[in-house]
Amino acid sequence: MAMDIQLKLDRRDFSLDVDLHLPDQGITVLFGASGSGKTTVLRCMAGLEPQARGLVRMGDEVWLATADKVCVPAHQRRVGYVFQEASLFAHLNVRQNIEFGSRRVHGPDVARLMNEAVALLGIGHLMDRSVEGLSGGERQRVAIARALATQPKVLLLDEPLAALDPQRKREVFPWLERLRDELRIPMVYVTHAVDELTRLGDYLVVMDGGRVHVQGPVTETLSALDARGLDGQEPGVLLDGQVDELAHDWGLARVSVPGGGLWVRDDGAALGARVRLRVLARDVSVATREPTQTSIQNHFKVTLVAMLDDAHPSQTLLKLKWGERVVLARVTRRACAQLALQVGQSLWAQVKSVAVVH
Repeated sequence: MAMDIQLKLDRRDFSLDVDLHLPDQGITVLFGASGSGKTTVLRCMAGLEPQARGLVRMGDEVWLATADKVCVPAHQRRVGYVFQEASLFAHLNVRQNIEFGSRRVHGPDVARLMNEAVALLGIGHLMDRSVEGLSGGERQRVAIARALATQPKVLLLDEPLAALDPQRKREVFPWLERLRDELRIPMVYVTHAVDELTRLGDYLVVMDGGRVHVQGPVTETLSALDARGLDGQEPGVLLDGQVDELAHDWGLARVSVPGGGLWVRDDGAALGARVRLRVLARDVSVATREPTQTSIQNHFKVTLVAMLDDAHPSQTLLKLKWGERVVLARVTRRACAQLALQVGQSLWAQVKSVAVVH
């Protein structure tokens, strides 16, 4: 059930013009600065922007087709919408809030599907509680369960963690990952937080000024960005891999990725577990010979495929091909001259630090 989204919307001080073909599973992240049009895309998908023109097609369902004079009202679109603030009804308890979400759904499976949503989000013990006493993370999990109770074809999440402190965000992350891995419906997730993108995203759409700057699978798209990275954030790459060795004596785990393997801190992942790694350009250096007698545990042979101007004139961003993947290295221009670096040259990359993001 791929999602085809072609939208135009004109306002006095803003215009939206996007053409998206989004996957039918996993989490699509709309990323960009405030005012880039991320939330407007969600509102258009949900039917909350009556002036929007274009096409919104969810698999075999067409919700908007201006050329054919089709515009399905918002209340008839099978959308689950989760806002930045949980917006729960204070006069209802948790169970009643979730049941409110299923009111417009009919059929024998309503109760079963609601119970499945509650189990997925681990809120069964909260069902008879007042929403007034819930933590921020618990409130958002209830809000997501209420959205799922509508049996949506797509779940739209508009910066659902923005109002939470770092500790509460860490509490909610595993539940969002569980939804991504176990639900059979696509999710479109708006954020400007890099940690949410790198941990949750499967497909990435970077927006700027109401337009799509770049889009594609998250690991490939991050590698393709220029030295600015994401909205001025530190450039780097994501690598999806699998734990293939545990060195308990050293507290390390080896993760195999396309092209080789990396030693990372053992955070308790089991052998065979799928993990995602983030490697920042500032943590990668290069050498013309294989490093020896060094404390850096991760080094491997690469090919220099591009040299980009960096944000500061003293630095250069190197794109390095490692097997099937690209890694980035930030080095000084002086080092480039001293090493006589040239595109196509074989080098050794040294990775000082690798972050396990999930």
